[in-house]
Amino acid sequence: MPLLALSRVTIAKSVFKIYAILPPITAPRVEGGVNSQLSVVNSPTLVMTMSNYTTISHLKSEFRSLGDSIPAMLSRNSDELPEKISILTLNCWGLKFLSKYRRERLLEIGKRIAGSNNPPHIVGLQECWTQEDYNNIRRETQEILPYGKFYYSGIFGGGLAILSKWPIEESTMFAYPLNGRPTAFFRGDWFVGKGVACARIRIGPASTDIADVFCTHLHAPYEREPHDSYICHRTAQAWEIVKLMRAAAEKGHLVIGLGDFNMLPQSLAHRLITSHAPVKDVWSHLHPDSSIGAAIDAAEMARKKPIPSADFNVLENGATCDGIFNTWRWNKTQQNRLKREGNIVVDGELPDPLAKRLDYIYVGDGAFGQFSSPKKWTISSARVGMMERHPTLHCSLSDHFSVEATIVLDTSKDSDAEDEQNSFLPIQKHIESIRSLRSISPMGSTTLVTAANATSPTNTEIASQQQQIALAEDMYDQVLQMISTYAARERFQRRARLGHFAASLVVSTSCFVGVWWSPRAFVSFILCLVSSLSLVAGTIDGLIGGLFVSSELRSLKEFEWEIRNARRTVLGLGLDIEEEHRSPRSAPRGWHR
Repeated sequence: MPLLALSRVTIAKSVFKIYAILPPITAPRVEGGVNSQLSVVNSPTLVMTMSNYTTISHLKSEFRSLGDSIPAMLSRNSDELPEKISILTLNCWGLKFLSKYRRERLLEIGKRIAGSNNPPHIVGLQECWTQEDYNNIRRETQEILPYGKFYYSGIFGGGLAILSKWPIEESTMFAYPLNGRPTAFFRGDWFVGKGVACARIRIGPASTDIADVFCTHLHAPYEREPHDSYICHRTAQAWEIVKLMRAAAEKGHLVIGLGDFNMLPQSLAHRLITSHAPVKDVWSHLHPDSSIGAAIDAAEMARKKPIPSADFNVLENGATCDGIFNTWRWNKTQQNRLKREGNIVVDGELPDPLAKRLDYIYVGDGAFGQFSSPKKWTISSARVGMMERHPTLHCSLSDHFSVEATIVLDTSKDSDAEDEQNSFLPIQKHIESIRSLRSISPMGSTTLVTAANATSPTNTEIASQQQQIALAEDMYDQVLQMISTYAARERFQRRARLGHFAASLVVSTSCFVGVWWSPRAFVSFILCLVSSLSLVAGTIDGLIGGLFVSSELRSLKEFEWEIRNARRTVLGLGLDIEEEHRSPRSAPRGWHR
């Protein structure tokens, strides 16, 4: 029985106890004249006005109706596993004081979710920063999504929320260890405390009828990869959510990861997720030939595909951001025209070279680990949604479009589908992965896969696994090189900031000494001002270099150790004590972006 149903039963029992101890209330006896105040005196313990009498009678009626509705509530919450689950993720662009028409747009988002032809069962929202906007969306969607959680994190909040048709049994806000820098206050990633909003949702009566939902918003890229200085933070965040999703899959739960991942398909962070967590990117699964970036990105240009149209980007590439359909990506002239003329229709055949996919839904059915569930979920459909404009403002509802997917319960047991599900590299099964690379003969010799014998089914499978592990090794090496480069940059930052602090002490002391021999008052004032400003700036830099950067370097060491350990595990190597304790200083010193 769901916990929420139990709590309702407990509340109902308490209500009935209160109802039982209330004295019987009959028609009130009126004392006094016509103009006297009416009072009920039947009970020695209750003296009340006629309005209070009416309130108690109303409460009794409500208690009876609550008791009558308990079986219905239990039936609803203990329902059988649904045959399909519709999922929606949307970056709402709800920054307080910064996002234009914030209240109007987010209220309309709630209305569109509630009025959808295919109402979602689970919704993940990002950049829903204010409690007011969350409450407005909850009011609009409470009929189809009666359960929800607004997550609190950081100084200003992470802007994450999860809405659900089914009860949320547990929730956690997991903060990312690496999450931007406080010096970039004008960007705000560090101050909002980005992380993963986790919700355990009861979708059926069985012990494994649980959907573990992970909603996140990874660190934004402010430059193109690989020149983005925050790529290391974003990759580390992807690694953290991988561990959360894999742990949920090991329990046999349905895994749903969704949000604005701020990464391109087949990027380093994307490959980490798809290769280490038993989940599928729903769009790539249904559209395997979709773009891996904007048409102007190097990776996509290397595919030598023609520049896609706006319609093609939405229907085939799953582009949710920077497309010409979104009015918030228009230039100032176009937006001024929108204000004058109202709704402007965009030709879907126009080329759209900037559109890309940053928003994702990952799904895994928990067919993994010793607690795997016999229930299988298949990806039925995926689409880009929330493209409608505001009815009166005529602007897009957000600077992102939504991703909407539907998964269907598959009761048939297909071994091929199960093999396809286990196409990732689970760390827990590294021994089996390594052993499968060799075909042991009766004499104990190892059969190598060569061009001559590669056509046999067994050797074809082994060759495929060899290629998969080779790709994983290359991926690990790229991550380690990225960590090493970024760690060198941060060590330089720490030295520079601590050096600035030491220099500020010298400057401040020198200025105070100079005041003693200052011939004029205004010179003394200038020296005191310079001394104070220098000391304040140096102290702030010293705190950042000595405290924050040191903390960041320790988080980098943890991330590096986990990647090195995963690499050695997948390759079947033993523990290297020297490598474990050595400091990552392979990158040259200096300033690295």
